[in-house]
Amino acid sequence: MARFAVIVSFGVCGLMYATFASRLVLVRVSLGVSPAVMGLLLLTITAGSVAIMPLTGRLVERFGDVTVIRVAAALGWCSLLAASICAVNGWAWAMAIPLFLEGVGIGSWDVAQNLAGTHVEQAMGRAIMPQFHAAYSMATLVGAGIGWAFSRAGSPLLMHVGIIAAIGVLAVEACTWWLLPSAQVSGASPIEDAPEQPEERSAWLEPRTLLIGVVMLSVSLTEGSANDWITSAIVQSFNRPENTGIACLGVFLAAMTLMRTLGTRLIDRWGRVRSLRLCAVCAIVGLVAFGFSPWLWLTVVGAGIWGLGAALGFPVGISAASDDPLRAARRTAVVSTIGYVAFLGGPPLLGMLAGHIGFRNALMVILVPAVVSLLLVGRMAPLVAVHTPRPDE
Repeated sequence: MARFAVIVSFGVCGLMYATFASRLVLVRVSLGVSPAVMGLLLLTITAGSVAIMPLTGRLVERFGDVTVIRVAAALGWCSLLAASICAVNGWAWAMAIPLFLEGVGIGSWDVAQNLAGTHVEQAMGRAIMPQFHAAYSMATLVGAGIGWAFSRAGSPLLMHVGIIAAIGVLAVEACTWWLLPSAQVSGASPIEDAPEQPEERSAWLEPRTLLIGVVMLSVSLTEGSANDWITSAIVQSFNRPENTGIACLGVFLAAMTLMRTLGTRLIDRWGRVRSLRLCAVCAIVGLVAFGFSPWLWLTVVGAGIWGLGAALGFPVGISAASDDPLRAARRTAVVSTIGYVAFLGGPPLLGMLAGHIGFRNALMVILVPAVVSLLLVGRMAPLVAVHTPRPDE
């Protein structure tokens, strides 16, 4: 049941992201602001998430991941509803406050649910984190479909957000009763390969944790940039209508979801490092095909291979950061923060570069961190637990 509870948590989190994203056009029209102002407002979500993520590890250590998930999910959904109220009333700058709080909720929720997922993974003794992230990906597709249905029916924004928010809060509050208590990690075995460091040393100073973060930076930048710019790249490079670009993005997202669903078997069979090396090679090959192919069909195929390569890095990085349960909370907070900053901050920078060299050429910048991640995936190797005899042995 704990596994199902984590799947629900990830799914509801993805649903919240898609609920807001699917109605952004209506939100901007209701506010009467320019795209640039809307972009500034959306950056407050990023600011809230980045502000709370480095602190979430300590919050989990003090209150437990179950409590943090409950509070963060409720904060996120309530803030989204408050932001929607601001939108329909045209209160543009007042909307920045609930959006910032929504970012706080999303950021802390993301770290806590990833930790809950690692507890389940460690209890089962096999790699299942990619399945949790697959639930998030599937939920974003479902949420976009729900948003389309509400929009097509002409339903008010508050009706849409209010109904989905109520369902989301109730679903999270119900499923968290089945999560594994964080206290169980207190009896975890020490890690043989973990460097002996003072407990008070910051996880931000640990070389292995930071190198895992670099790998997660690469895959997060890849995913975020694809979400934002694949459609524009197809339209600009091949002079095709928007729906063709959206279809190409759909190929990328479908490939990511498929790999996250089936990737656990790949990891169980090949191991964490070999699987990630295969994914890194796929990402590089897919990027090259997407960026340099003169044919649309090969560009679309490249997007699919790119999606396969980008799928496993983030969930496996969370697992790697959590190998030592006694330091899992703080290390997960560190690597999640690095990944989240790249996911949200990298695409706007590539967008500005695309204004000078074009979208497909700008996306090729991702090849640099992709190659770096290929060289660093060895740092993802599992740490070895030491068997500590019980008193009666």
